[in-house]
Amino acid sequence: MSQMPSSQSDRNCTSCSVHAHLAQMGVSIGHYDYLVALAGNPNTGKSSVFNALTGLKQHVGNWTGKTVTRAEGGYQLQGKNYKLVDLPGTYSLLSASQDEEIARNFLLFGRPDCTIVVVDATALERNLNLVLQVLEITEKVVVCVNLMDEAGRKGLEVDTRALSRDLGVPAIPTVARTKEGLHELARTAAGVISGEIETKAKRAQPPHEVQKALDELIPMIDAFAPGLPNARWVAFRLLDGDHKVRQALLSGELATIEAAQTTTDERFSRAISIHGSQ
Repeated sequence: MSQMPSSQSDRNCTSCSVHAHLAQMGVSIGHYDYLVALAGNPNTGKSSVFNALTGLKQHVGNWTGKTVTRAEGGYQLQGKNYKLVDLPGTYSLLSASQDEEIARNFLLFGRPDCTIVVVDATALERNLNLVLQVLEITEKVVVCVNLMDEAGRKGLEVDTRALSRDLGVPAIPTVARTKEGLHELARTAAGVISGEIETKAKRAQPPHEVQKALDELIPMIDAFAPGLPNARWVAFRLLDGDHKVRQALLSGELATIEAAQTTTDERFSRAISIHGSQ
């Protein structure tokens, strides 16, 4: 495995107030080594993937300030602990709904070490829209091509190797209901995190005029809001006329969201170690 990411030491902080409070209660606090996000359209079998990977090591609550359920769990692989966060099922990351906003904020500011995007093998064309949007935010992606059994029953052949080549990230065929392919999925995510598996996301090249505008905007965004994990994505949203992103940038809300996401991530990592026993 590669050297521990800098963010990992922050997650395992033993001096934070949350850790101290729980220690006073006599709770033994565990740690996780890597953070994995689980994204996907509704009805792709994402929950089945989550349940199969985490088993009984789960904790359910609400996202901070939201009524949307937040589910996370843990699994182990080759001596490392992985925290898996199940994002709300969504068709896009354009923040047109509460679910989309939550998923977008977590991918942008939660900074997962890897994002698994679950797609329906019988409806790839529709599902790949979300995959491409995620790839605009991060290259640390594994595509989980689920429901391969359903595709077979419908006479559909899915070439996951070709899909992987076209996207520039691994695509793993699975049948979550029977756990087929899930060990390979977890192993591949671990390889992407460690750098053993290299990803080179194939992103759509914008027209010359758009690229020129991006080249001008990105340095301005970096200067106005230093530390944003993906100024390019924010620039795209501004050019697309995303009023929410514009207001969040001008008001300083983006920085606030990032801080809140980090705090929530810390708190829930402790909760998993308490409630997630198998």
